[in-house]
Amino acid sequence: MTGAENTVLLAMDFQNGIAGDDAFASTGVLERARDAVAAARRNNIPVVWVRVALREGHPELAATASFAQIAAHSDVDETHASTSIHETLDRHQGEPIVTKRRISAFTGSDLEVLLRGYGASSLVLAGVATSGVVLSTVRQAADLDFELTVLSDACAARAPEVHTVLTEKVFPKQATVLTVADWTTSLG
Repeated sequence: MTGAENTVLLAMDFQNGIAGDDAFASTGVLERARDAVAAARRNNIPVVWVRVALREGHPELAATASFAQIAAHSDVDETHASTSIHETLDRHQGEPIVTKRRISAFTGSDLEVLLRGYGASSLVLAGVATSGVVLSTVRQAADLDFELTVLSDACAARAPEVHTVLTEKVFPKQATVLTVADWTTSLG
């Protein structure tokens, strides 16, 4: 693993309208993500918050976009409380929030520019859902040559079996998969 000075923790889609859903909140993922964020702060690892939000009226969406189904079922307007970071995670003032427009943390956002500013070569990923933002971001970040760690218990999916397949079979091909406790221990 690259040294902590080149590492950034991405806390993805831990926003009220997604992470606050009972399907996720009941898994304990918010508490484990909070622990990962605290460990990053203790080790001077920047924390970048990623949220999905659209402009009023959702002009970013094509009429046929599959993402439009998600937007139709929840309020993802930029100014709505549902797109704010969940209070359980205790976002600190000054920690940047990146707004994405699709599933991957990179799509429609300035994340790549921000990561270059940090000099990041290694990313640690936590987020909901495992089969959404985490999977899409793993794939894109790997293509961008980032060294990746996925915090398996700081991610969750509506279908536990999907989470298991991704964290045990798919992600290990492109990332180190650790629990929050194991990652925290690896930091020293």
